[in-house]
Amino acid sequence: MKFVGKSVKRVDGIKKVTGALKYVDDIKMSRMLYAAVKRSPHPHARIVKIDIDKALAYKGVKDVITGEHFEKRGGLYLEDKNFLAVGKARYRGEAVVAVAAISEEIAQRALKLIDVEYEVLPAVTNAKEGMKPGSPLVHPDLGDYKWVPVFYPKPGSNISNHYTLRKGDAPQAFENADYTVENKFYVPHVQHVPIEPHTAIAQMDLDGTCTIWASCQSPYAVRQALSEAFDIPLNKLRVLSPAVGGGFGSKAGTTLEGILVPLAKRNPGRPIKLTYSREDEFQNAYVRQGLHATIKTGVNKDGKIIAVQNEFIWDGGAYNEYGVNIAKAAGYASAGPYDIENVWTDSYCVYTNHPVGGPYRGFGMCEIHFGIEQNLDIIAEKLGISPVDIRRINGMKPGGTTGTGEVVSQSGLQECLEQVSIDIKLNEKSKPSKPNKVRGKGIACGWKAPSMPNNAASSAIIKLNEDGSAHLLVSAQDIGQGSDTVMTQIAAEVLSISPEKITIKTGDTDHTPYEWQTVASRITYSAGRAVVEAAKDARDQLLELSQIKLGVYKRDLELKDGYVVSKIYPDKKVAIADLAIGLNFDDGSAIHGPIIGRGSFIPPNIRNADKKTGLGDHPVVFWTYGVQGVEVEVDLETGQTKVLKVASCFDVGKVMNPQLLEGQIEGAIVQGMGTALFEELMLKDGKVMNPSFVDYKIPTADDMPEMIIKFVENPEETGPFGARGVAEPAMVPSAPAIANAIYDATGIRLNTMPLTAEKVLTAIKAIQKKD
Repeated sequence: MKFVGKSVKRVDGIKKVTGALKYVDDIKMSRMLYAAVKRSPHPHARIVKIDIDKALAYKGVKDVITGEHFEKRGGLYLEDKNFLAVGKARYRGEAVVAVAAISEEIAQRALKLIDVEYEVLPAVTNAKEGMKPGSPLVHPDLGDYKWVPVFYPKPGSNISNHYTLRKGDAPQAFENADYTVENKFYVPHVQHVPIEPHTAIAQMDLDGTCTIWASCQSPYAVRQALSEAFDIPLNKLRVLSPAVGGGFGSKAGTTLEGILVPLAKRNPGRPIKLTYSREDEFQNAYVRQGLHATIKTGVNKDGKIIAVQNEFIWDGGAYNEYGVNIAKAAGYASAGPYDIENVWTDSYCVYTNHPVGGPYRGFGMCEIHFGIEQNLDIIAEKLGISPVDIRRINGMKPGGTTGTGEVVSQSGLQECLEQVSIDIKLNEKSKPSKPNKVRGKGIACGWKAPSMPNNAASSAIIKLNEDGSAHLLVSAQDIGQGSDTVMTQIAAEVLSISPEKITIKTGDTDHTPYEWQTVASRITYSAGRAVVEAAKDARDQLLELSQIKLGVYKRDLELKDGYVVSKIYPDKKVAIADLAIGLNFDDGSAIHGPIIGRGSFIPPNIRNADKKTGLGDHPVVFWTYGVQGVEVEVDLETGQTKVLKVASCFDVGKVMNPQLLEGQIEGAIVQGMGTALFEELMLKDGKVMNPSFVDYKIPTADDMPEMIIKFVENPEETGPFGARGVAEPAMVPSAPAIANAIYDATGIRLNTMPLTAEKVLTAIKAIQKKD
């Protein structure tokens, strides 16, 4: 192939490195108003009274609204949220009152003039406690809410979804097992910390058309959510996302957009802007949900796992419109990338009075694998076999069955396992840099399927221009992963024109075609297939016209370097540019008109699983498998862990752009390392204690390890050129591989993230005290 599989330069690279790319916060408009939000100081409180009179009278203030102005609930999978609190506040920081003023300063001053009287209510600050009967209810009216029927809330409780998986006969298998091992793990909340905070602008025109400019991953999903919440017809609601400075899931749904729309409706003709501060981003954007995991495993002496029983309790925070799907995804992936005959899983999403949980890179897989992969090493040690051998014995192979009972046709897991074992030199011990330090190596597997509805659709349009160049229109959002470049490469490959001759346009629901969402590591796969179909459509039109022009059968023609060429007589050809707006004849007549290719795609034959057992023969579109190996050095005097080397190998189906793909894997490794060693959103009585980079540490350049990155290519049958998604799966094994390496170095098994120096040192001292 000429373009696919090559390291084509990023199509947005120059604009990004020169600062020329315009983000939403760069947009300036005449007569702009600026919004500010008064938020609840309590994690759970009834709103008794709100006095906005003084704020309304303040000079420069144009409007003040509360939740009572727009009480209709919304939500993607579960309609449980209001954009401004109605009746009560459910987490500390929830939006209660919004102000629109002629400047940000005036809006902030006006907030201080608003008096809100609260009746403080008992708060739920632990998901395990929140599940118990008699716990304070975060959503007493849960039974009145609407939800997608693949989710199972428990009205009268704090359980927003209870996903069950029942494969085989786990209780009997445990009785038959030679050994039973049970372990508990905890993963805390973390923040996405994208480089660009959330920002949006809303404007309502006098004809009732509402336009939203938003830093969002999914313009069509935002449009749908806002349309339903505020009763605006879709043809009267336009969402534009000109550029997105990172997302990692935090910008997948609606947040501050829903605060601006009611203000815009009440102030037609005035654009209204709201930009989150970094502190807002930490507290009021989505956070990754916390997880309490219990994993019980039945295993035989030969290392074969015959049963697993999982309990996952997710701290979903105050609103679970997205969290319910994370619990579901974790449930059907709960066996991990292993062929286990008997699986029993209960995955609960639980309301608490914590910040709102939502999608985060990995969508629950990073969290559950922290336990799954450490548990596997614990079993291997008990049996006296190596971490690699336990994975060789149980790891998924073609013909194996997943936890849902689906027979797997493609799995490169074993190939990845062997490659990483070689690259990290797992069985070789290296010498530490100082006498007070020790080194260790660890390995972990991971898998993930796109967590999306069965009908998650993509579409694309390609318009050929008079000079043979083209415009590619999609609504897949480039949030840093390089999708604009890959989509361009795909179109260039099918049309056989240089990527430099294709301009991609994205993120405008009035002018770019439908895309479900830019989430779930699905864009290369799903949007890529739509681009293939659009390019094929354009190609077919060119071939139809060319067979008339050249007098050569269509089957004997091909596109090559900007021309339609005869396969038999290469000198017979016509430039694409000459056909771009139709075929002209010698007598002056013409046919067809402009070449416009249209493509659409829905993953084929994805079917619902059984409601009671969770079993299904094809409930997800594909699984992406991979392995990471890690070498660490631990300072025995400080507990400090340094990741020295990471070896990674994933089955990506087809490498579309080696440089971009390596960048994705590198970013995933470092992000996973951050959550493993440093990151935790510290919560005390519902309050975020570290809402800034002063106290919330993320990896820096000084933390970068050596990285060895390899790929396996077992083609995905339905993917573009065989490709499948990998951006999220690449982060999944990072944390458990580090945990396993720390154990190898020190003999310390830490079941709670992050694996901080303080925790490591405390454990070292405890061991030394015993000795």
